[in-house]
Amino acid sequence: MERTKKRSKFWDKEYLKAERLAIARTPSEDLQKFCRFLERHYGRQYLHQNCKVLDAGCGNGRNLIFLAQEYGMHGLGIDSSLEGIEQARKHAKEVEVSHLVTFQKGSISDPLPLPDHTTTLVLDMMVSHVLKSYERDSFLKEIVRVLRTDGWLFFKTFLLDEDRNAKRLLRDNPGSEEGSYIHPDIGVEEHVFTEHEIAELLEPYFILHKIAPSHKHLKYGQANKRRSVSVYAQVK
Repeated sequence: MERTKKRSKFWDKEYLKAERLAIARTPSEDLQKFCRFLERHYGRQYLHQNCKVLDAGCGNGRNLIFLAQEYGMHGLGIDSSLEGIEQARKHAKEVEVSHLVTFQKGSISDPLPLPDHTTTLVLDMMVSHVLKSYERDSFLKEIVRVLRTDGWLFFKTFLLDEDRNAKRLLRDNPGSEEGSYIHPDIGVEEHVFTEHEIAELLEPYFILHKIAPSHKHLKYGQANKRRSVSVYAQVK
């Protein structure tokens, strides 16, 4: 698929040189907040060595590696960037968790290479927005298929509500679907969600325990960074 190739090429270059983005090796603060939420309410019921994780769009593996280091969790990371996957494997070896995590190149628009109901936690962190609407529907059904009964989805994505940057992108670079734009740097289509749209997408399958928007990303009253939202969702 041509747009997958474009994204892969962009991210391969970024993981090598980080020309446009700051590529972190430390785990996401939002993921750490989610883990603290689980520990606060459930102890380590969903965070221990017998729990399996899927990191869809794992990049350089920083979040899956964190879960392996901190909780001994086993996991699979999938990403379309070969450079990202190679960095993830190298990092996992450096911190001695290669026996717990596996990284492979692949596309989230394909069926997930996991058996039914075997996964405790799925990470979809800034990934679903690159899919077309029909692909998001298929991907979500795949997530539900691989999650065990009472399993969790940690979902993070761009938020349209009160984001001036996102509204400008939609206005100046409209995509083929409502709520989508053509990214001016990558040249591929991306989607930006409203809270209402996220609820409509997830509620048929999940109990939404928490929807946590980031701050409005304003500086001196002007648009600054993009706004995001984190969702803590448990299979019904």
